[in-house]
Amino acid sequence: MKLVRFRHDSEIRPGILTEEGMIRDTSRVGCDYSESFFERSASVESLENFSTDWASDSLHVLESTELVEPLTRPSKIVCVGLNYARHAAESGSPVPEEPILFLKSSSAVSGPFDPIQLPQGSSKVDWEVELAVVISKAAKNVAEEDAYDHIFGYTIHNDVSERAWQLERGGQWAKGKGADTFAPLGPYLVTKDEIPDPHSLDLWLKVNGETMQSSNTADMIFSVPFLISYISQFMTLLPGDVVTTGTPEGVGMGCKPEPRYLKAGDEVTLGITGLGEQRQEVVDA
Repeated sequence: MKLVRFRHDSEIRPGILTEEGMIRDTSRVGCDYSESFFERSASVESLENFSTDWASDSLHVLESTELVEPLTRPSKIVCVGLNYARHAAESGSPVPEEPILFLKSSSAVSGPFDPIQLPQGSSKVDWEVELAVVISKAAKNVAEEDAYDHIFGYTIHNDVSERAWQLERGGQWAKGKGADTFAPLGPYLVTKDEIPDPHSLDLWLKVNGETMQSSNTADMIFSVPFLISYISQFMTLLPGDVVTTGTPEGVGMGCKPEPRYLKAGDEVTLGITGLGEQRQEVVDA
């Protein structure tokens, strides 16, 4: 099942994307895609029943509907750095022996087609296509073999990064990761039953139509269940939290002979097998 959230008459409503490419409005179920929704075990079943029972008057044409981020603001976004070997190499870093973790501000979340805003004073804004995992139930000290029980589904994340702030301003990476619009999510949230193996998905990103990233999640150093288990040793993952699993090679920072960064007027498009595509125009804040 593909869950979406969309704007209708100036309000945000939850919905289901049908196989016919339509959106079925599920707001009558009475729950947005929030922490309380994800922690209710019967949520997906309720949506399936709703999709079957309600008449076609709850349908909206996808092409004329503004999609926003497919879940409400999570309590946290946990990111994994350098989780693809070739990306570590282009960054001039050794392959990590343990996952590198950092937090991204929840205020950075934006929709899949919202503009990327260049923050005032920024100079090295970069792109990163990533597979993101959405947590279904609280995870604390979870065994790796039990990790899938704590996954609701998957979506796309563009881990937009200001490299000068991340690497040249001292302290943690969070400085370059948390600006407004730096965490586009969507276009939809796909339940895990539709993605039986998250480690065999093609992912790509283009800037102004030029392919910059093209890889497969099979190249991840640390697997999805390992990451869930590992992160849960250090913090409790709550329902609706987002774990984003790293980016492959091809970021602007690694371009040769010189790095390449985003500027106002650029267009970024990105996608992952089975999870749809995003598109963002780059604008000055």
